[in-house]
Amino acid sequence: MSAASSYDYLFKILMIGDAGVGKSSLLLRFTDETFDEHIQSTIGVDFKVKHTTISDKRVKLTVWDTAGQERFRTLTSSYYRGAQAVLLTYDVGRRDTFENLEVWLKEVDSYSPNKEAIVKLLVGNKIDLPDATVDDEEAEEWAKSNGMMFLKASAKDDEGVKECFEEVVRKILETPELLKSSAPGRPRIKLQPKAQEEAGGCC
Repeated sequence: MSAASSYDYLFKILMIGDAGVGKSSLLLRFTDETFDEHIQSTIGVDFKVKHTTISDKRVKLTVWDTAGQERFRTLTSSYYRGAQAVLLTYDVGRRDTFENLEVWLKEVDSYSPNKEAIVKLLVGNKIDLPDATVDDEEAEEWAKSNGMMFLKASAKDDEGVKECFEEVVRKILETPELLKSSAPGRPRIKLQPKAQEEAGGCC
């Protein structure tokens, strides 16, 4: 069995937030280490897989990129099932995307079976752009008041992206309730020859 097909844990992470905040770009930067200036908005739901090792644990991540448009909201509700973490993402240059986080947080509380334990990370994206309309102190205070972590990132400049996902995985690994709901990796199986075959087989 190859290293790529063997893992200790399988985690499902959702990326939510308004359309255009850069969720797809963050996902592409993390999984493929690329950036597309003209990436299209997600239609419905997309996901990518990433294998990584954190805290000496081999982890397979399925990261789900959900559409931010209202018309896809009911389509994505079922994808909260089985998720260990959510990244609530906003554009630091668009204050409306920050203010709308209240709506997204209510969605997490409504649809997540693990709403008490699920790891939540607030991500301020597009910090490469000038003229931020949401200051760090306000974002950090909002995150703290809602029981979540806060980090900033730029998918374009590859700043803070890896740290966002790694921090989430570390937090999941520290939460026993979430580890119970994660699918373990397939065990390594060593096939032993039958005793009869070792002895030369039958006549």
